[in-house]
Amino acid sequence: MQVRQLMSPNVVTLEAGSTLDIADDIMTLKRIRHLPVLDNEALVGLVTQRDLFRAGLSSILEFRKHATKEWLGQIHVREVMVQDLVTISPDSPVEDAVALMIDHKIGCLPVVSEGKLVGLLSETDCLRYLKRILEIADVKRHVVEVEGDIDLA
Repeated sequence: MQVRQLMSPNVVTLEAGSTLDIADDIMTLKRIRHLPVLDNEALVGLVTQRDLFRAGLSSILEFRKHATKEWLGQIHVREVMVQDLVTISPDSPVEDAVALMIDHKIGCLPVVSEGKLVGLLSETDCLRYLKRILEIADVKRHVVEVEGDIDLA
């Protein structure tokens, strides 16, 4: 199976000049944990939910929601985004993508083709695939058990 078959092709992105309050709103509304960051359509970084938590300091300073929003509104995405990205091609095998995520301890891979962001492959996408594989294996195991119970004499 290739990455293109599992990736999410409709990726929500941010511009590098956006502020973290916008990133927080998007992640909350879309229920996502990773936002690729673009600068003039070029992939330049990635902001994660973890980056927001680190930048927010809300748990340490015990800000109320409104104060946290104001604080995040002062921080630009480019200040906290991961810039040294690990990416993958849509034609790569899923096994390679999983190995990269494990080796680099990351939760997603931006999928890039000809220098353009074409999708995002997340841990959740890979877990859905694993679930399908396990279901197929379970069905096959059940078929073998049933065939073993059939008396062909």
